[in-house]
Amino acid sequence: MIRQLATAMILANLVVVPIVSAQVTPSPGAAPGFVNTLMPQPSQLSQQEGRLAITAAFQTVTDNFKDDRLNAAIERSLGRIKNQAGVAIPTTPVTDATSAAMVISVDGAGETIQSAEEDESYSLEITPASAHLRAATVVGAMHGLETLEQLIQSDAAGPFIPAVSIHDTPRFRWRGLMIDCARHFMPVEVIKRTLDGMASVKLNVFHWHLSEDQGFRIESKAFPKLTELGSDGLFYTQEQAREIVTYAHDRGIRVVPEFDMPGHTTAWFVGYPDLASAPGPFHIERAFGVFDPVMDPTRESTYKFLDTFIGEMAAIFPDHFMHIGGDENNGVEWKANPRIQSFMREHNLKDTAELQNYFNQRLLKILEKHGKHMIGWDEILTPELPKDIIVQSWRGFDSLAAGARNGYRSILSAGYYLNLMSTAAAHYAVDPLPEGTDLNAEQQARILGGEACMWMEQTSPKDIDSRVWPRTAAIAERFWSPRSVNDVNDMYRRLEVESLRLEGFGLSHISQEDVSLRQLADTREIGPLQVLGSVLEPVTFNARAHLQHANQLTPLNLLVDALPPDPPSRHNFELLTRAYLQNPGERAQERRELTAEFNAWMIAQPEILRLMSGSPPLAQAEPRANQLIELGMLGLEAVSYLSSGLPAAPGWKAGKLAVLDDAEKPQALVRFTVIGPLRDLVNAVPEAPSRR
Repeated sequence: MIRQLATAMILANLVVVPIVSAQVTPSPGAAPGFVNTLMPQPSQLSQQEGRLAITAAFQTVTDNFKDDRLNAAIERSLGRIKNQAGVAIPTTPVTDATSAAMVISVDGAGETIQSAEEDESYSLEITPASAHLRAATVVGAMHGLETLEQLIQSDAAGPFIPAVSIHDTPRFRWRGLMIDCARHFMPVEVIKRTLDGMASVKLNVFHWHLSEDQGFRIESKAFPKLTELGSDGLFYTQEQAREIVTYAHDRGIRVVPEFDMPGHTTAWFVGYPDLASAPGPFHIERAFGVFDPVMDPTRESTYKFLDTFIGEMAAIFPDHFMHIGGDENNGVEWKANPRIQSFMREHNLKDTAELQNYFNQRLLKILEKHGKHMIGWDEILTPELPKDIIVQSWRGFDSLAAGARNGYRSILSAGYYLNLMSTAAAHYAVDPLPEGTDLNAEQQARILGGEACMWMEQTSPKDIDSRVWPRTAAIAERFWSPRSVNDVNDMYRRLEVESLRLEGFGLSHISQEDVSLRQLADTREIGPLQVLGSVLEPVTFNARAHLQHANQLTPLNLLVDALPPDPPSRHNFELLTRAYLQNPGERAQERRELTAEFNAWMIAQPEILRLMSGSPPLAQAEPRANQLIELGMLGLEAVSYLSSGLPAAPGWKAGKLAVLDDAEKPQALVRFTVIGPLRDLVNAVPEAPSRR
């Protein structure tokens, strides 16, 4: 919880990139009709002349290296192209290259155990006669296939691939998504569809947070009480974990497990109290936050336990890295334990930070013994640790840069905390290497990339998709595409298309809202609730924590849990209002659209109240329904004044701004998305001079 609060404050102070339009180079004579909806944008894209039609004769051949992993990727991709185009193309590669419409040329398998050094580049050459995908590795070919799928378009003549030339390579080598499965357990099917979404936007690291105070989530056969007593029966078997690792590998994604230590370890101690620095008794924590229980770093038995456990996990997770967490140890139990204090004096450890560094150095040797490198949060960074560790920064770019200056490789997560309910635009503006950084080239190379983080205090398997997607696609573009690709309006345009693509992978981020509204209202007739939902989103993480005081057992079944953060209507309403205000007297189309929107709010309100009266969970948001009609009336008045050019009465503006101020206050755990544009409308209305 402390990290969440601190990260929210850091977000406002992060260095952001300037807004520059994405560049696509059209060739002279290029055929019209190509609409660029690629996400992430390639590093180089040139539009050519013509198009490649997709017909039943569209066959694919691999003319160089091939293996089962590549063949499976090709079959998945061709199957999706078949469904998208509505044409019965062959979904397995053919052997006769002379009849193939698409040639896939791959040099080799790539690394046996994928790493951050894997060559992920590819090129695509699409002409009216054929498509040619070239890549050095199977992973690069997978990325090229994802781009190929995104290129497909249709018009009256049928489905086609526009003629383009693409040469693409990622800007950053580490492009991750962290899912916290410890605070609220996420079933295997959730993880798999998340991995499919990650592959679509070219993320390459799944950071799997598997242990916390609230639960230990993976089976240990060496220490079975970790899950028998520490998981509420909600955990992954070793067979399921291996299945996830294979599923991810088949999509070019590494799996980095996290076992948080020495703090955030209460669930370990329920079954194995001898690991702890204080006597207990211990239970699975239901509340969220930072707790005192912490591993005892002075006992040899602690390291013997961890040696066995890490060896067991290393056999399941082949990645070169294992995440140790290492964050938010408050040191209370170490300070209160006389034996630990004596140990610190004997070893000249002046404070608990030095004792944790001692623990990390002992832990590092165990990791190295089992062929793993260490990765951890900011708190692990000390000069005594070797330079081959990776520091994951939740504190911000300054911490990230300090590590790079001192020779440490780093990844950025500050600014990419999805659970904070920030907009896609806010995440998109944060850059692991912002323009104007004073890091030299060698230091910049140590910043490997970043990870989006989805912490689960306020999230369940039911709504996780809407919390992760589609905003993560915008973050993925920041990690992959050139820094200059950062036009927010264009990002949102393409994000709407990518969101639909992601739904095709089985993700429920779009459908979940209506499903939840139907369940809350106990009816199929949810049109009025959809109107209300279109202008609402969850309050921030911190506001919800303050207002609700939820714990692990709190049902997540309120209106806030049905609504996605940063719904498309938010940005669309901003654009509509901005366009209207350019010239209210002349913008008839925008005036009609705004008027229709405001009328819809007012018309829906009585039926919203009726639906809420029969649903206690919905009834909590009744004040928002009452405010909706006020906002609709306010909007209609503002548009009327602005379109007619007539001034409002003295004091009108102050009264309406007071209404907006009241509507902006946190209430019912949801917030209006339209307050800013409405305030712009009100402020633009002229007032008649007051008469004294």
